[in-house]
Amino acid sequence: MKDLTQGPIRGHIVAMATPIAVGMLVQTLYFLVDLYFVSRLGPEAIAGVSQGGNAVMIVIALTQMLSVGTVALISHAVGAREHARAELAFNQSLGLAIACTLFALALGLAGIQAYMSAVGATEGIAEAGRTYLLWYLPGLALQFPLAAMGSAMRGTGVAKPGMVVQMLTVLVNIVLAPILIAGWGTGHPMGVMGAGLASSLAVAAGVLMMVVYFVRLESYVSVRPMQMLPRWNVWKPLLRIGVPAGGEFFLMFLYTSAIYWLIRGFGPAAQAGFGIGLRVMQAVFLPAMAISFALPAVAGQNFGARRADRVRETLKQGVIIECSLMLLLAIACHLVPESMIGAFTSDPAVAEVGVGFLTIISTNFVAMGFVFACSGLFQAMGNTWPAMASTATRLVTFVGPAVWLSQRPGFALRQVWFLSVATVLLQALVSGLLVRWQLRQRLQAFDVLAREGTVPAAT
Repeated sequence: MKDLTQGPIRGHIVAMATPIAVGMLVQTLYFLVDLYFVSRLGPEAIAGVSQGGNAVMIVIALTQMLSVGTVALISHAVGAREHARAELAFNQSLGLAIACTLFALALGLAGIQAYMSAVGATEGIAEAGRTYLLWYLPGLALQFPLAAMGSAMRGTGVAKPGMVVQMLTVLVNIVLAPILIAGWGTGHPMGVMGAGLASSLAVAAGVLMMVVYFVRLESYVSVRPMQMLPRWNVWKPLLRIGVPAGGEFFLMFLYTSAIYWLIRGFGPAAQAGFGIGLRVMQAVFLPAMAISFALPAVAGQNFGARRADRVRETLKQGVIIECSLMLLLAIACHLVPESMIGAFTSDPAVAEVGVGFLTIISTNFVAMGFVFACSGLFQAMGNTWPAMASTATRLVTFVGPAVWLSQRPGFALRQVWFLSVATVLLQALVSGLLVRWQLRQRLQAFDVLAREGTVPAAT
């Protein structure tokens, strides 16, 4: 366990974010490695795997529900110096993760066919996506126990072991991808089926390594099977905090699915180009996402310790770091988009769509950095509904105008990208207003304690 209620805020954020960023980079390499080898199979395979990857957002939404709630409860308990409460929260999270694993398997088997049939521009795209998702489904289901264990470590202020495990799992995936997808060494290429299978095997290896770590090395929170039995008094606050965070990611799934549906009339090249551009953008976002994942642990421990001054300082430092990083990343996307997209396709039509998307969409990166920082603080204070409301405004203001534009003469892909930029700017404004309101409302009692001398001054 690491105490984040003392010492420099910026140092804590950077120290937490660095291993998280490495771990997230490794996680994104799953998709990029698959995409690299799948891109050799043609535009329909690219589009199918990309759309299948978008469906993964549903699982990410559910794992976020688990992760955000777990980090909040454990970091608050650590900040309040209540070890038993932190350990109970971890085991309840792990029990809930097992239930979610079974639910994800059932949901995937029931919904993959309908989803790919709805968004695929051709039957070839739909079939590629279905095959990829079916073979990746076991890996997706295993993300839940992985998320529970990783979130417990973040809540206690420790992120390095999770980074090491993710690095090892991506190495497994990198070794398996060319063997299973392209048939290197076997002479039996499995195509998109191999992409899904390689990722599932890599995730399974990661879960096994995390279990070994918790059983043999973790000392602050331990696996206690009897504490995994459902306790509503723990599940209730975990879900109250986590469900809106998961809903936020589900709304992003709907947002991306709406784009795939809107551009299906432009053919496989358009969907493939958007898919590659989206993956590249997600990879570019990694440093900023790492900051937003570090903020809940840092601010959460200080919230649990009733340190209002340090909670506010965490937001300030988070916004500065996030927006600075995103500005640099936006400049890079404007200067060399061809190189970023060209690494994954040699098809001129696909590349043109991907470059156009990345060039335009990068103008909203700074605003997205601000949104990420606000979202991290909402999680830290245990109220994630404002973050979900902010994302909902983006979805609502995008879908209606986008559908209207798609029915107008001269409808073009650039109109979709520019509309997306405008809705992100609106989302940033809404997030700013909501975070000010939450800071005023939830820290007021802590300010009173500080004035009375009950809470120690910032160090």
